Amino acid sequence: MATDALKTWVGFDLGGTKMLAHIYDEQFRPIGRERRKTRSNDAFEDGIDRVVETIQMALQHGGVSAKSIQAIGIGCPGPIDFDTGTLVSPPNLAWKSFNVRERLQEVFGCPVIVSNDVDAGVYGEYCFGAARNSRCAIGVFPGTGIGGGCVYRGEIFAGAGRSCLEIGHVQVMPNGPQCGCGQRGCLEAVASRLAISAQLAKAAFRGEAPTILKLAGTDVAEMRSKIIAEAIDNGEAVVESIVREAARWIGIAIAGVINLMAPDTVILGGGLVEAMPKLFVNQVTKSAKKRVMPAYVDTFQVVAAELGDDAVTLGSAAWARHATEGTEPRALRREAVAAVN
Repeated sequence: MATDALKTWVGFDLGGTKMLAHIYDEQFRPIGRERRKTRSNDAFEDGIDRVVETIQMALQHGGVSAKSIQAIGIGCPGPIDFDTGTLVSPPNLAWKSFNVRERLQEVFGCPVIVSNDVDAGVYGEYCFGAARNSRCAIGVFPGTGIGGGCVYRGEIFAGAGRSCLEIGHVQVMPNGPQCGCGQRGCLEAVASRLAISAQLAKAAFRGEAPTILKLAGTDVAEMRSKIIAEAIDNGEAVVESIVREAARWIGIAIAGVINLMAPDTVILGGGLVEAMPKLFVNQVTKSAKKRVMPAYVDTFQVVAAELGDDAVTLGSAAWARHATEGTEPRALRREAVAAVN
């Protein structure tokens, strides 16, 4: 039977291909979880209803009542209007602009804090993972698209009322492939998993990637990160070359951000990095260091994210608590460590 005796926080990761809800207690221990596919071609009304259902299923799994929820944090793939809680024209969802906060507050009757998904992921890594003790942490998460985020001195870095650091839509190749945002030559168009998979489909068709052909055929939707990693482990040079080229482009874009913001930590996250951390960290580091100003060459480290699938849910829940209660990240870390010990 569900209980509302506990105080809980909800962290939600709304991705281009999956949605994940976690229910956390006051020490940010997960007590309920639900993962489902994102139906990106659904109408907004159906999509947001699916988000609601996923949270309700996670609550049921954790055996807690919706009345226990202190706040919901949700990370979304695209620019966020903070004043209204609206996801603005997401490039990898067919929902266009829609108000996330309004519907969730109506159903659950608690504060809802909407953030960009990579901002939330970087905040999670800042509080609990690879970016602990950083002054300025930049995150780049290649997946269906390529998201970017920044935490500066314990706060998510933002523009005037909008989320920012959309590194996936920085142009790196003039007159390059068309991107989901409508522009050409964006980083996302040449280095996302979708872009990599399109190249791999060609290689598989030509017989240059037998592992890809066997496990995924030429279907871009079936080319999972683990399959790509397996092909590289099997010595398929064309596959490794395609992935390294994507990582090189990511390093080029990151070099520009380093020249602008001088972060001490650059976090690489997402399924591709999780499947091939050494390849991505080494190639991005090499590419970025080759292009930054000499003054910045030795001022940053590139690291793989530590939290995996939990980065966005943990970060969005922790950010929701910070935004509603003013809880400092160091206090969140102390509570989490105390709970583990």
